[in-house]
Amino acid sequence: MAYETLIVEREENIGIITLNRPPANPINSTVLRELDQALAEFKDDKSIRVLIITGAGDRGFSAGFDIKGAVEGRGGEPGPDGNEVFLRIERYPKPVIAAINGYALGGGCELAMACHFRFMVDAERAIIGQPEIERGIIPGWGGTQRLPRLIGKTRALEMLLMGTTIRAPEAMQIGLITRVSQPGEVLNDAKQFAKVLAKKAPIAVSIILDCVTRGLETTIEEGIKIEREGSRRVAQTKDAQEGMLAFVQKREPVFKGE
Repeated sequence: MAYETLIVEREENIGIITLNRPPANPINSTVLRELDQALAEFKDDKSIRVLIITGAGDRGFSAGFDIKGAVEGRGGEPGPDGNEVFLRIERYPKPVIAAINGYALGGGCELAMACHFRFMVDAERAIIGQPEIERGIIPGWGGTQRLPRLIGKTRALEMLLMGTTIRAPEAMQIGLITRVSQPGEVLNDAKQFAKVLAKKAPIAVSIILDCVTRGLETTIEEGIKIEREGSRRVAQTKDAQEGMLAFVQKREPVFKGE
């Protein structure tokens, strides 16, 4: 389908979603609606095993909610709530990688945090954080919840209450991002990582994502029950048989998602 605010592409087993409103790539209701549609499209495509979300241009991943557009009445037709879309990303059955090619602020940071992995360029312009406090508001798309889960309560409170933004090396040090990339390489790095993930057993990958995400939302006892059920499900797959056979035959397994 045609997209107004996104570029949606396929590259082998990888789906690439690019926020296409440069230079800031702000998020409005149209972006959220189209992002939701792209997620649904790739979810049902068995040939796509990993997603990458990035921003157009070389300045920003996303500056977050389109305040200017909203004030000027250019927010787009009503669409899904940001929390709904970001929860869908967090609970997506395929790995989602954020390739942060510039600043990721406010809703842009919240979008990145909803992804399973975050690759960020080490550049002067590339900063990440939740500066909503400087506008007299608070994060509204999960920032107060995901940030402390990723970096701990105390450091998260400092960033949220002070409106602190940080660059890639510090974000890596505190556990906010997964990898630091050199200028011009963040999308390539994300693609290389995605290619490795795409070779893994898709059903096992999906079940691990589900076990970890749901397990973190409950007690260890309930989490173990979730894991036990996932283990039973994956043991019945042809991919599990292929993995065992490949190990015995001393060759690389070929997983088909069956």
